[in-house]
Amino acid sequence: MYQERVLLTANDILEKEFKIDTRGYRPQEVDKFLDIVIRDYSEFTAIIKEIENEKKDLIEDNIKLKQEIRNLRTKLEVLKDNSGNDGATVDVLRRLSNLEKIIYGKE
Repeated sequence: MYQERVLLTANDILEKEFKIDTRGYRPQEVDKFLDIVIRDYSEFTAIIKEIENEKKDLIEDNIKLKQEIRNLRTKLEVLKDNSGNDGATVDVLRRLSNLEKIIYGKE
């Protein structure tokens, strides 16, 4: 995913060899390589910031979802508790209706 954005690997840096002039390494070659290293470090910093922001957003979403799960579980428990009462209530209403039919002769 991030491979396209970073030019050098750790192995590239480790194995980099500069040509030696009479006075040492060629300054332009070293500067050019260091520019690439600096660019990669800047890119790594940007990648880390992006990932940290993404992580922060995911943590916030996770907290919200956990809270929603807790709320839904609470509602489910309440509904389960009430469903037992609703069954009894329906049964009582059915019996009452049958008694009214018998007593008042209603069909």
